[in-house]
Amino acid sequence: MNDNSPKTLLKVPTGTLQVPEFSLTGVDTDDLVIHFSLVIPTYQESANIHNVVKILSQLLDESIPGHYELIVVDDNSPDRTWEVAQSLMVEYPQLRVMRRQDERGLSSAVIRGWQVARGTVLGVIDGDLQHPPEILTQLLAAIEQGADLAVASRHVEGGGVSSWSIVRRFLSRGAQVLGLILLPGVLGRISDPMSGYFMVRRACVAGVTLNPVGYKILLEIIGRGKVGDIAEVGYVFCERQQGESKVTWKQYVEYLHHLWRLRLSRGVLGKVNQQVGFPIGKFLRFGLVGLSGVFVDMGILYLLSDPTTLALPLTRSKIIAGEIAIFNNFLWNDAWTFADVSSTQQEWHQRLKRFGKFNLICLAGLLLNVLVLNLVFNFIIPNRYIANLVAIAVATIWNFWVNLKLSWRVTDVK
Repeated sequence: MNDNSPKTLLKVPTGTLQVPEFSLTGVDTDDLVIHFSLVIPTYQESANIHNVVKILSQLLDESIPGHYELIVVDDNSPDRTWEVAQSLMVEYPQLRVMRRQDERGLSSAVIRGWQVARGTVLGVIDGDLQHPPEILTQLLAAIEQGADLAVASRHVEGGGVSSWSIVRRFLSRGAQVLGLILLPGVLGRISDPMSGYFMVRRACVAGVTLNPVGYKILLEIIGRGKVGDIAEVGYVFCERQQGESKVTWKQYVEYLHHLWRLRLSRGVLGKVNQQVGFPIGKFLRFGLVGLSGVFVDMGILYLLSDPTTLALPLTRSKIIAGEIAIFNNFLWNDAWTFADVSSTQQEWHQRLKRFGKFNLICLAGLLLNVLVLNLVFNFIIPNRYIANLVAIAVATIWNFWVNLKLSWRVTDVK
């Protein structure tokens, strides 16, 4: 008897981007062992998804019948890709679908898919057929032969690109060279660090807190995972036949950001951070943002209150300048200091909530600043400037730590 009942969507995991040792989420009553879980992150792929699922199912049914699953993770596409994929679940029993409404981004979509995956081998493939599906069998073979990570590469024998412009080729190679300079121990292990087509043993990433930026999750897997042997399989990157390309300049900026963050995490600051449990890198970024706020505050105060400009009352000018400086600091902290959290919570109501908390915490920090200034000056060091520096330091640590714990934190409950 055919099961024509509607299939339910997977529950979206929340919290830290960490793959568990093993997941039993959504396991059916049978005890069939799942060997391979392939995540297909999608956005605006309703025209492609049926063909993608059909081709991948046929291919894997021939090589590992019944021992695989396909997990479509859709970022709430306006074209309702998730709904089209959900309608295919009756025809393709190995298919599972997740609809993310409160998070965005390819890298986090892949990790969320892996968090509910049941396989001992985890993989990712684009949802637009630019990654040739037939390469999957070669990647699986490499894993079976002992590799911890199998990567589809455009830069080894059998690899290439179909119709890239000279500019795009230059940018791709330039990004690789820059990566080799900043992270030779990571990018030196593979020929195509910007590949988005690979598979990895679950044991290599299980229990590791991942913190990717943008689209290039492979860097994060090699940089933070417990990856030993790496195998590469050549493939030709094909231009998409349907839909619009999602490659933009922003991807290259995010790639550079990711390189720099991995560089810091693997350097002296990263080691100190692991030993003392204090996010020193974030604290330094928070301090630099605060310094920029000082210049904003002083500049606005001058424009508003100076007799040669608008000549507004000093108190009113200071309140306006202070609020603009707080807004400046919030924007930079949201986009840079705490980007690992804000990038997964981009809804306007979430941003406004963070800004409101940031404002209140900064106000409390100002009161703390005044209190410490008076205590130090009156009872410890009778020097107003040294006392002010101590007060600023205490208030900065307060602002950072409380914002870290309250303003920029993963929201586990909607």
